[in-house]
Amino acid sequence: MREYKLFAQRIILVGLTRFVNNFKGVILLPVLTKNLPIQDYGIWAQVMVTIGIVPGIMSLGLPGAMARFMPSVKVKEKFQDMFYSFLSVAAVTGMFAAFLIYLASGPIADLLFDGNAFIVKLLSIVVFFETIEKVLFNYFRATEQIKKDSILRFSKNFLMVVLVSIFVLQGGGLLGAIAGLLAKSVVVFLMAFVIIVSQLGFKLPKFGGLKGYLKYGIPLVPSRMSSWIVRSSDRYVIGGYLGTSAVGYYSPGYTLGNIVQMFVAPLNFILPMVLSRHYDGDNLDEVKKYLGYSLKYFLAVAIPAVFGLSLLSKPMLVILSTPEIAEQSYIITPFVALSALLFGVFAVFNKVAMLVKKTQVIGIIWLIAAVLNLGLNLILVPYIGIIAAATTTLLSFIVVLAFMAYYSLRFFQFDMNFRFIVKSLVASLLMSGIILMWSPTGVLSTLAIIGVCAVSYFAVLVLLKGFRREEIEFFKSFIR
Repeated sequence: MREYKLFAQRIILVGLTRFVNNFKGVILLPVLTKNLPIQDYGIWAQVMVTIGIVPGIMSLGLPGAMARFMPSVKVKEKFQDMFYSFLSVAAVTGMFAAFLIYLASGPIADLLFDGNAFIVKLLSIVVFFETIEKVLFNYFRATEQIKKDSILRFSKNFLMVVLVSIFVLQGGGLLGAIAGLLAKSVVVFLMAFVIIVSQLGFKLPKFGGLKGYLKYGIPLVPSRMSSWIVRSSDRYVIGGYLGTSAVGYYSPGYTLGNIVQMFVAPLNFILPMVLSRHYDGDNLDEVKKYLGYSLKYFLAVAIPAVFGLSLLSKPMLVILSTPEIAEQSYIITPFVALSALLFGVFAVFNKVAMLVKKTQVIGIIWLIAAVLNLGLNLILVPYIGIIAAATTTLLSFIVVLAFMAYYSLRFFQFDMNFRFIVKSLVASLLMSGIILMWSPTGVLSTLAIIGVCAVSYFAVLVLLKGFRREEIEFFKSFIR
């Protein structure tokens, strides 16, 4: 029970941090959409999409290897060598990526950034720091320093919101927004590096065992790239065919729907270390318990979130952006919200493949989905528009989840709580009726309906006995 309580505490702590992380896009949405031309906001969206993929590729899957292998290392010298080997590789690959982007800034700008080559040059520097940051932050994750990691991530997101807002509101425009993004990256890098050196000391790496770690990590790169194609390449396709203005209309609805992903972020962060410890200790029953409970509690909040965001997308987007953007973008939110829910379920099944070291299977599944997604986007977006991109994203996540569930259940059969899912859907439908009858407009009305719906949903779920008595007692003791 003590271990479960610690796990729950860490989930909540990381969840609060990830809430800020996922909400930074929503917080910045009114600052950017109300102070930048729609074309410039589209370029900003392209910048964020690029940062979402290039550092992940250039880190060569080593952050995943850190989370898998570092928790089991007890000898300090070996731990130092492992960390600084990973950091050195990330520094070299990050510099290489930044150099290529800088050299090709002209063609890249013409293709994706409305010809703004200077923005692309600034982006190349951000990519370098973001690549290194992948390794630095995973040090705290691998050593289970959850509080320090949460503080650093909160600082990172807080700095980004504050600096970008200040530069934009002072009349800096798009250039000011990118300058704020770069300043944040430099400050966060220095903070994390100083803390790690103070804990670990400094040692020149000998790169011992690096080949094995790369063998584990590199198969994750195609997986990450394919995942990015499914989740983000639609912005590139839309920009290439329809221009950055269309990206500017598409991105707000996508940002709003993607809030659902914040509920799985804590599980993605903490589960690999917890599951690895029990799996390596041959405690398979605990692995199954963690998987089952993680899936249940994710769905408990993600299912009503999909219903709520889908029905409230238009009034929320009117508040957060402009009526013109809301009219174009609100239809995107339901597709993205449901896609994010499917991704969360996939993320739980995905942990099984990582435990048994079948990372190549993850890569193959994402590759299939990426080919499907990109191919359909290239065919449909020019004719149907931005709604095609949202539809193909949802279809791709259905494929990803189906393959991953089939494969993972061959290794582990755990309780997927189908009865609970039905009860959650019933409670969500009743909650949706309140939204439809209320039809909120304005900030106060929208906030009020969110609060009422949250209370009504969980009240109905308790009445339907969605949670067992021991679960309710656990939550009561946890709160006390």
